[in-house]
Amino acid sequence: MDFGVIIKAVISLALISGALSVIISISESVLNNYGTCELDINNGSKVLSVKGGSSLLSSLANERIFIPSACGGKATCGLCKVAVLEGAGPLLLTEEPYITQEERAQHMRLSCQVKVKTNMKLLIPDELFNIKEYICELVGMDDMTYDIKRLRMKLPLGEEIHFKAGQFMQFYTKPYGKVKEEVFRAYSISSKASEHDHLELLIRLVPEGICTTYVHTALKVGDKVRLSGPYGDFYLRGEGCDELIMIAGGSGLAPIRSLVYDVIEKGLPHKMRFFFGANTLRDLYYMDEFAQIEKDYPQFTFIPCLARPEPEDNWQGQTGFVTVALEEQVDNAEKKEAYLCGSPGMLNACITILKNKGFTDDTIFFDKF
Repeated sequence: MDFGVIIKAVISLALISGALSVIISISESVLNNYGTCELDINNGSKVLSVKGGSSLLSSLANERIFIPSACGGKATCGLCKVAVLEGAGPLLLTEEPYITQEERAQHMRLSCQVKVKTNMKLLIPDELFNIKEYICELVGMDDMTYDIKRLRMKLPLGEEIHFKAGQFMQFYTKPYGKVKEEVFRAYSISSKASEHDHLELLIRLVPEGICTTYVHTALKVGDKVRLSGPYGDFYLRGEGCDELIMIAGGSGLAPIRSLVYDVIEKGLPHKMRFFFGANTLRDLYYMDEFAQIEKDYPQFTFIPCLARPEPEDNWQGQTGFVTVALEEQVDNAEKKEAYLCGSPGMLNACITILKNKGFTDDTIFFDKF
């Protein structure tokens, strides 16, 4: 065997590989260099010059225009829709499940999927220009269950936040461990809308979830936390309504808690029934607080439901999935509205039951994260 020939071949392959890498790198920089692009917003009311190549969602965020996105730009929530009148190109396969025929006619697109490659003309609702960024201090972090933490974040001195009970914030991580980039996710506000100097969030640990793992393993009291918001149209309507049917599971308790306090503090006449679904006793939390609310305010009823209580739980309350209690205890939809927050499976099952009882799309409100 001629080792000299082998060495020459290895060197030649290495040189060729290196040359190809350089060519690919140069090609990518040339092909992906879209230069400076103009974003014409709302018929010239605002014109931005941005560097091309990034998603429309991130390009707008860099200019402090925050479009709601629960999934962090992964095309799984469908919230980040904006009207792109010019410059977006054809609808992508990743967008199709979230854009209705009516929305296509209105030129709606998922801003997380549209890349800024040329000048664009956009229509953005005026209320989104009121979305702000907040740099808060994490002043409290408590274990509510084995997998849910409550975060309490203090706004800088002199700053206030005003939101409607039920709305959500976008929470931004910092690089940690093997995660080298910032990510963000949406979390409902659990604190009272009457409290303007701080925010509280309930964050459940999702296996392999980048943001929730950051919160549960890397975040510490005293850290600075970046938030933007408030977002969302999950808030109390209540006009002509006598009773509110509230349904939640897990960390979906967050916006319901805020709604309950909002009704009480405003002295609204609505009755409230809150069905809270959990698997076992260790998944329940805020039990004492809701029991006290039930004692102090006769119009409020709290119905915790355990799907799989353990024998040692000695559970005396409602058993079975929350859908069982809903089916048994809600007779009809007369002068009622329903507010739901939880997993897609739970929401779909509850919505089916509610519609069978006469609830309609305009009396059922929910956030499906």
